[in-house]
Amino acid sequence: MKVLMLGTGTSTGVPRINGDWGDCDPNEPRNRRTRVSILVENGTGQRLLVDTSTDMRAQFLANGIESIDGVFWTHDHADHCHGIDDLRSMRYGRAAPIAGFASASTCRRLRSRFSYVFAGEHGYPTIVALQELERQRMHAGFGLDWCEMPHGPTTTTAFLFESEGKTIGYATDFSEITDEMVDLFDQVDILVCDCLRREPHPTHAHLGMALELKQRTRARKMVLTHLDKSMDYRSLCAEVPADVIVGYDGLEVSV
Repeated sequence: MKVLMLGTGTSTGVPRINGDWGDCDPNEPRNRRTRVSILVENGTGQRLLVDTSTDMRAQFLANGIESIDGVFWTHDHADHCHGIDDLRSMRYGRAAPIAGFASASTCRRLRSRFSYVFAGEHGYPTIVALQELERQRMHAGFGLDWCEMPHGPTTTTAFLFESEGKTIGYATDFSEITDEMVDLFDQVDILVCDCLRREPHPTHAHLGMALELKQRTRARKMVLTHLDKSMDYRSLCAEVPADVIVGYDGLEVSV
């Protein structure tokens, strides 16, 4: 099983639209970050997408992704779902809609904002068959588990994907470590983790919190993501332990 880091940036990306690179070296290609998203793939080639980022089309083109077997949403913030229309291209040639999964509250908000995706419109077919997470424990050859995480005043969904005894966890956009998170990610093989900046933040994990989660879960390997313009790739690499990887767009990690 492997995880592909489609995007590793914040809601504004790096650089920001005004060309602001912050502390990131613009001459280091791994500092150029699109909005956060991952793709997990098992040994039989089945692929699950987590979040439809604002940069989804560019990410799929950059990585040669032509099909997926399901999509999971962590929450409905713009950087995690506003690329949803690009799923239309994934629907072409399929006999049925793409399977989609999210928490009950995220399902409600997605249906409200993107009704045509889930119900079709004006003769166009339904793109995604959206299901609430509690109805599903297996999909496309993957075992699934999840929990809700604090994200400031709201919540987001953490995911655990399992295949042939290997596990990949995904925890982005969280502001507190809970016992449920520690239990979900216990001894996970790869944990992709929110790491906005070095200083604490009211709605996101900072570097110290990410490393604490790795210690408490005994994760075998961690990949840092959702990095802002203060997190220069080479500088951060020099700070973290050997079993912590600084994520970058296009990085692929196998287990």
